[in-house]
Amino acid sequence: MLKMRNVAMGCAVGAALLFSAGVSAQTDHWVSDKLPTFVRSGPTDGYRIVGTLDSGDPVTVLQTQGDYTQVRGPDGDEVWIQSRFVQDTPSAQQQLPALRDKVASLTKRLDGIDGEWNQRVADLRSELASRQQQVDKLQASNNQLSQAYSQAETKMREMQARLDTQEEDLLMRYFMYGGGVAGAGLILGLIVPHLPRRRRKRDRWF
Repeated sequence: MLKMRNVAMGCAVGAALLFSAGVSAQTDHWVSDKLPTFVRSGPTDGYRIVGTLDSGDPVTVLQTQGDYTQVRGPDGDEVWIQSRFVQDTPSAQQQLPALRDKVASLTKRLDGIDGEWNQRVADLRSELASRQQQVDKLQASNNQLSQAYSQAETKMREMQARLDTQEEDLLMRYFMYGGGVAGAGLILGLIVPHLPRRRRKRDRWF
């Protein structure tokens, strides 16, 4: 807030000098955050300090002379302030609400992203667990199939061995049977010629 002393005469004299400069007014300016922000009744250090402007107060620039700028304060008083304390961008105090809103928006967005990311991670973990269960089932089924194949292969080898043994026994029987038949035929062939022949009776006619 502008704190003014009773300097009506000094302001009148200063105003008469200032209007001669012919500088047009510019709006949308603010007192900078730098201190001090003393204001004077004229555009030099020789003029009396007539009050202060608080950091962040919006002002309207009227004109500039040397190192000083004439401004209209929030209460409508026209005073002089060093130009280095006037800026054309809002002060930190003015920007603070917007910055807070932006921080809140970003925080909310970040929380949403964090929640979405956590949900995605949870979904991926659930899917991974499901896939792992499927892999375990397939592995168990594969182990069972491998075991069954091994058992079937062992049984097939046993049956093949039995079949080979049966074939050998059958061949041996065939050989023995054939040998017996051949031997019997040979013996018969040797014995039959030596057997006595039966004589035929002759019919005699008297």
